[in-house]
Amino acid sequence: MPDRSQIAARAAQLRVRFEAAGGLVVDPPLLQPAGTLLDLYGEDIRARAYVTSDALRGEQMLRPDFTVPVVQMHMSEGAEPARYTYSGEVFRRQEHDPDRANEYVQVGYEVFDREDPAAADAEVFSLFALQLRGVSLRAATGDIGILMAAVEGLNTSDKRKSALMRHIWRPRRFRALLDRYAGRAPIPEGRKALLSTKGDLLRGAVAIGKRSAAEIAERIEVLRADAAAPPIAEKEILALEALMAVRETVPYAIEQMRDIAVDLPAIIPALDRLDARTAAMKARGVDVDNLDFEASYGRTSMEYYDGFVFGFYAETRPDLPSIASGGRYDALTWHLGQGAEIPAVGGVIRPDLILEIEESRI
Repeated sequence: MPDRSQIAARAAQLRVRFEAAGGLVVDPPLLQPAGTLLDLYGEDIRARAYVTSDALRGEQMLRPDFTVPVVQMHMSEGAEPARYTYSGEVFRRQEHDPDRANEYVQVGYEVFDREDPAAADAEVFSLFALQLRGVSLRAATGDIGILMAAVEGLNTSDKRKSALMRHIWRPRRFRALLDRYAGRAPIPEGRKALLSTKGDLLRGAVAIGKRSAAEIAERIEVLRADAAAPPIAEKEILALEALMAVRETVPYAIEQMRDIAVDLPAIIPALDRLDARTAAMKARGVDVDNLDFEASYGRTSMEYYDGFVFGFYAETRPDLPSIASGGRYDALTWHLGQGAEIPAVGGVIRPDLILEIEESRI
């Protein structure tokens, strides 16, 4: 196993290369405000964050990643184009796998640029591929924005689309909702009885729990309205299922998704963006003809990703997490920008995992 000095040396080497690419070095504090920031992470990270309380600053957490603090820092100073790099420790509890580190080093690179998002995506991906050249990794790519566009284009109620959007990063829950909205799943008996009951269900009821009678009544009306909504057309469901199953090299994936767009036309603008990104990657020397694309890739990672996503994996070491990962998070800049926003994309590398792979080959 690599020691701390080896990891620090490799992290410094990686960061220098990101500096050479134009990244300004930043170092967000180890302690970050919880609350709003914690809500921006995925369910997995929220459950694994180290959270504490401070009498003056309120609830605090040890940083579980760098991207959110870097975005908050950048947006507090304006939404101007910029490039950043950083290296340092992040902290995540490991309650189910004692062999995985709960403290490790990340080295990252973030691009804020509104001129040409496709070119920025290609810049970040190609730079990471260059950093990892010779490590023998498989690159995986995807685009959460295509799936988001498909959901937004469904012919169903806004409430149903909102529910599906919230659960894009929870595949099992998303699947259950999709089956229910398609009329494939039976309504649970308890809910069926509730929805079929006439009159005021709460008259004479004893209040328990934290919800008020008005909140409960509102929830019942929402459930009744949802039950009365027509099912999503089978053609749309089948097209969405076909989209989520796309897993091919980039050219064949685009071809398949263009066929699917006949029944899901809302994804066409997102596919046009994918075409532009593919051309930009090719211009930077990326072998896009042999680059993997998975339409569902990234659905179990950070919830702030809303477009291009990527990861690099050691196929000879399936026990290891991704060696590097990243993606586009345009909406995150809006959430933290207090009215301002700017397209942004970035990623992180774990130097300890690079060293571990190199040692295992000796």
